[in-house]
Amino acid sequence: MLLLDANILVRAVLGSRVLGLLRTYNGQVEFLAPDTAFQEARAHLPEILARRGVPAAPALAILDSLGALVQTVEFETYSPFESLARQRLSRRDEDDWPVLAAALALDCPIWTEDTDFFGCGAATWTSDRVEMYLREACS
Repeated sequence: MLLLDANILVRAVLGSRVLGLLRTYNGQVEFLAPDTAFQEARAHLPEILARRGVPAAPALAILDSLGALVQTVEFETYSPFESLARQRLSRRDEDDWPVLAAALALDCPIWTEDTDFFGCGAATWTSDRVEMYLREACS
């Protein structure tokens, strides 16, 4: 299992590397994201795309299609860990608590580019290193 942060979902929409990894390891590794990660990606993508002069509709369709590769973790699963996650992220970005809470609830690492998760008590993988984790998980 590997939990994706919203920034990884955005990268899957905007580039080819993340989406390629998701497709390559789909069925071998369970990719997960809290429901809020999809909401956050959907909220930020139009602004990012507008700055690049790219139409939003096709990109949002790609985001929607990620549901076939990335399973949504519902609030009920991770909400018991809200207090602990907020405590571990205090003085950082406490709004990221659902990602950490889901990782704690499911006892799995986080795939992120957000340094706020570093040192929070959950294993983190960045995109430049995550394939090592994926290969090990499949062996």
